[in-house]
Amino acid sequence: QVQLVESGGGLVQPGGSLRLSCAASGRSISNNAMAWFRQAPEKEREFVASINWSGGTTYYRDSVKGRFTVSRDNTKNTVYLQMTSLKPEDTAVYHCARVRAGAVLQPLSALNVDYWGQGTQVTVSS
Repeated sequence: QVQLVESGGGLVQPGGSLRLSCAASGRSISNNAMAWFRQAPEKEREFVASINWSGGTTYYRDSVKGRFTVSRDNTKNTVYLQMTSLKPEDTAVYHCARVRAGAVLQPLSALNVDYWGQGTQVTVSS
């Protein structure tokens, strides 16, 4: 079993920044690709970013490219999502996810996730 716990969400003004963290426990995630998804009210969960096991390869949805950066520290069993130039349309609950072995990272379907975190709320509003 793997437990994923997100933190770092909150209320931020448009143009602001936040850094989300996802701490894994129970098992090491160093050999797994990881991802971030988000879900806004009354909308389906959508892919945001993914990162391979080493951190050497990353993918992003088009709307966050150039603004969000996914990274990881395998020594800390933690994945991060640095978000800058935030927009109101980025408002959502952000979920960390462990990707199933062998899954294609781009585009990444939620069906290829085997563990989810409970999520952290990000609200972008003035």
